[in-house]
Amino acid sequence: MSSVPLRFILRWLRRLSLGLVVLVAIWGVGRLAQVVWDSHYTGPREPYLQVVSHDGITLRWQSGGEEVGVVRYGTDPARLEQVAREASAQVAHEVRLGGLQPATRYYYTVGSEDAVYRGGADYWFHTAPPPGTARPTRIWVQGDPGYWHEGTRAVRDAMLQWSAQHGRPAGPPLDLWLTTGDNAYSSGRAREFQEALFEPYADLLRNIPYLPIYGNHDARRWTFYRAFSFPAAGEAGGLASGSARYFSFDYANIHFVVLDSESGDLSAASPMLRWLRADLAAHRQPWTIALFHHPPYSRGGHNSDRWRDSWGRMVDMRERFLPALEAGGVDLVLSGHSHVYERSHLLHCHYGAGATLRPKMILDGGGGGAAAPYRKPAGRVPLAGTVYAVVGSTAKLDGGPLDHPAHAVNRRELGALVLDVAGERLDGYFINAHGEVSDHFGIEKSAATAVVERRCGE
Repeated sequence: MSSVPLRFILRWLRRLSLGLVVLVAIWGVGRLAQVVWDSHYTGPREPYLQVVSHDGITLRWQSGGEEVGVVRYGTDPARLEQVAREASAQVAHEVRLGGLQPATRYYYTVGSEDAVYRGGADYWFHTAPPPGTARPTRIWVQGDPGYWHEGTRAVRDAMLQWSAQHGRPAGPPLDLWLTTGDNAYSSGRAREFQEALFEPYADLLRNIPYLPIYGNHDARRWTFYRAFSFPAAGEAGGLASGSARYFSFDYANIHFVVLDSESGDLSAASPMLRWLRADLAAHRQPWTIALFHHPPYSRGGHNSDRWRDSWGRMVDMRERFLPALEAGGVDLVLSGHSHVYERSHLLHCHYGAGATLRPKMILDGGGGGAAAPYRKPAGRVPLAGTVYAVVGSTAKLDGGPLDHPAHAVNRRELGALVLDVAGERLDGYFINAHGEVSDHFGIEKSAATAVVERRCGE
């Protein structure tokens, strides 16, 4: 008698299992279709600049239908005599211009053989100076800027007003425009990129080279790596990585390193870490700035001490990548993820939780203000100190205690960071949405500052 209900139960369980498999398969197909749909944008898109170097730049835009993209360009807006064409018809256009003169303003139009889509005296770009040139460079760093609202508008306008008031004798108002990730909330959809970036910033994108960092919200769709170009082949300086997810480039006398803390392999034997060590050993620029999304030190919305926070990626970056960055002489590390602003002391050899910070790991705890900058030896010196800044509050604000012992300054306010690099001096200005310089720090390099050979653990 007992075998009958058992067979019934087993049959019922098999049917239930099959039903669950079918439901999961249907959900998976539906989810994939949603991701594909959300990652696709078919409307027109204004031109934007990518991968600038001393002799080249990449122009991207999108047209309403398939056509062979044509770029006409030159140093005189009335005589655009140079022409670059795509090899085949596209909707999303990507044209690399090469053989350009360094530190030169070019004007351009984009369109097809039969029509100009956009162009005129307001459409221009500047090529980079020759690598190693100590030319004043201004960089705007947005932190997690993926919502467009009155706050982000105020942050943008505050930067533009400050730059106009602190103008430079020559060149554009900005040389480079970077982010620290999460460029389109809430899920990195193509439409969200359009609404948070391409439409409100069109006037800046057509003139200033733009480079976004990959964040966890960008990773929820496929838009990011379809919409942007990256110097994986070393075409803008640095050691070729062969990957759009991590790479380096040079601008003037600055070497930039971009790492993928969101989807990259963060193990001790990862190809990204091997490439990083080789790249830092190979370059010869006096300044080095690294960028990735997950901050190694933060207590503002995210807690970098907790393994459970962000799948341990903040811990992995601190324990495995910071030793290589500091040994390679990196001066400044920029991250986002926590929607606050935090800026560290001049640190070295602190790769554990906040409670493990020791006085000997703080090379300069004076705050790094404008009148008392952090001081370092000239050139690239291993373990001579690195400043870590969490720039994550361009569009959103988080809670959190803001009490990490590694940090000298903490702010819970909307804003973005402007970096000025001139010769042996780097200045950072955190400009809030009210147009106030909420934090100003400096790093100064000098041959008069003694070189001290250091090892961690001593």
